[in-house]
Amino acid sequence: MSEQILSAPVPIKFNDVEYDITVKIDPGNRTIEGKSLITVHRPRELQLMLGAEYEVTQAEFNDGPLGIGREQANQAHVWNIPFHFRHQIQFLIRWKGTLAALDTSLDHQQTLGRPVAASGESGAFLPDGSNWYPRIAGHLARYKVSIELPSGQKGLVAGRLVKESESEQSYHASFEFSHPAEGIDLMAGPYAIETQMHQSIHHQPIQLRTYFHPQISNLSKDYLDAVKRYLNLYESWIGAYPYREFSVVSSPTPTGFGMPTLTYLGIDVLQLPFIRDTSLGHEVLHNWWGNGVYPDYASGNWSEGLTTFMADYAYKEQESTEAAREMRLGWVRDFAALQPGQDVPLTAFTSRMHGGASKVVGYNKAAMFFFMLRDHLGDAVFQRGIQGLWRVQRFRITSWQELQKMFEMISGQNLQLFFSQWVERTGAPAIMISHVKNIATDSDYELSIALKQSEPVYHLRVPVAIESPQGTTTHILDLQQEQQLFKLKLADKPLTVSLDPDLHLFRQLAPGEAPPILREVMINAATRTVLLPSDAGIRKIAETLASKLQDRKPQIITPDEPFFSVPVLVIGLDSEVDAWLAAEQLPAKPDEINSKGTAQVWTLARAKGASMTVIAAKDAASLEALIRPLPHYGRQSYLAFDGRQVIEKGVWPTQVQKIVVK
Repeated sequence: MSEQILSAPVPIKFNDVEYDITVKIDPGNRTIEGKSLITVHRPRELQLMLGAEYEVTQAEFNDGPLGIGREQANQAHVWNIPFHFRHQIQFLIRWKGTLAALDTSLDHQQTLGRPVAASGESGAFLPDGSNWYPRIAGHLARYKVSIELPSGQKGLVAGRLVKESESEQSYHASFEFSHPAEGIDLMAGPYAIETQMHQSIHHQPIQLRTYFHPQISNLSKDYLDAVKRYLNLYESWIGAYPYREFSVVSSPTPTGFGMPTLTYLGIDVLQLPFIRDTSLGHEVLHNWWGNGVYPDYASGNWSEGLTTFMADYAYKEQESTEAAREMRLGWVRDFAALQPGQDVPLTAFTSRMHGGASKVVGYNKAAMFFFMLRDHLGDAVFQRGIQGLWRVQRFRITSWQELQKMFEMISGQNLQLFFSQWVERTGAPAIMISHVKNIATDSDYELSIALKQSEPVYHLRVPVAIESPQGTTTHILDLQQEQQLFKLKLADKPLTVSLDPDLHLFRQLAPGEAPPILREVMINAATRTVLLPSDAGIRKIAETLASKLQDRKPQIITPDEPFFSVPVLVIGLDSEVDAWLAAEQLPAKPDEINSKGTAQVWTLARAKGASMTVIAAKDAASLEALIRPLPHYGRQSYLAFDGRQVIEKGVWPTQVQKIVVK
């Protein structure tokens, strides 16, 4: 659920820019005033920006007047600076304004899509994308930031803590970031701070901190210990941690963001016991990928996929082979739920936007790309490539093409076809076994296997598992055509042939190969919603649930309308759902969840067309209780809730493509 903080996906340049910012914030009164000295070495044509919410009280350019950068009060401040031949230019800007009221009811997706500088007694969050400080658009920059807050509040930005002091009246902290950075995000709150020191792989001191709201300060030690574990893991895998600090910061809203040197996570999120073993490691790793080596957004953001592969997926591999396979199945199953037009090539992904479709591509497909690249190169070569990428590209903007060149240099292989078919194309290949024939000889067996793939043709190393009385062996078939025949000599009698049973390829699943899950009705824009409640109040709750689940206004149809071949979401109370299922001659509630809890959710495979998801609740309160938790369970086939608590969940069995050899 976590994200990097990203500015607008514009081409980023490093034009040797430095910010020296002093800012005074009163979170309770929601006021801000600041002074910024901006130095540009070897300047070119520039655009300087500040948000519309602020008043400019002084603006100078090399000791001359600059103007306030706008004509009307509701406009953003924009200064277009022409090309200069000077070695260095400076801007001095003072500004002040009122921050938006902090809305703690927003969920993570709403916060992500609403880059607004906001504050309240429980905290302040000023994302870079809100233009809360005068900034030069599209340029990396080094910076120094000094923060003043009322006593009882503490704040930070990404970077090295230079000094810190507190009196009865106020709190002061100064930070510097000496590497070229994409932007500045500021956080403040009534924090209790805990500090520990840690040694890097090169015996350099790393200051670890938690900035936690008082009600969760007891979690500090566990989080600091977990950060140490992740730093040790990724330094051994990639190379030395690039900074001298890392902080875990609590947010009053259910956010999950990663910036250089820190992660910003919601109070409720931090209290979840699994976060230390999942999301936290993802955020620590972003200090290498995304906040250490910068993606070139113009050619696609590869960092989320690589971080997902080396964090979320790596933890599943450490857990078990079965857990890792289940995650890969989830990736291809999520992809199967996309509607035509929702898919984009990896080169077009910049950041996670509203809805789940962008995550399916930018996180899942990209992670599967790195899994397949490791399969292709082998573990040792892949790891040397990762270490080479870090050694050469640290603090540089890096494209998919530069990743390709690094892995080519390390492996000695031409990877142009591999990268182009997986990175530049939309979609995925559909592969099937068209026929199998066994020819027995006196000494051994010869098996003829015909594979077929959809167009456009991919070059694929297709695993097929051949079962014999002595066990199962896996063979890799090099498929390069739309249809291709392979002949294998075997010592033992073949019984069955299975296509890619362990899901080593990112591909379109065959009909019936993957069980239906909730994700299909959630991300497919063609989904139709059937609301069964006749009571107006309950119907309104059902409509709100459908909107939250689909992250858009639902397309509602009447209970007696035909479903065609699109996903269908059905919501109602128990008696209404039971009667409707019977009238439509559909199966009743599955045994796995029948009569369990206060609400049940399950999916149905349909003979023709997409899947159906049914939600049945005991009463209005039970239905309303699903609004917040249910959208987080898209990869499940069935669930039972007791209020907001999940008491049963699962996925229907997978059907592997398997042919019996005759």
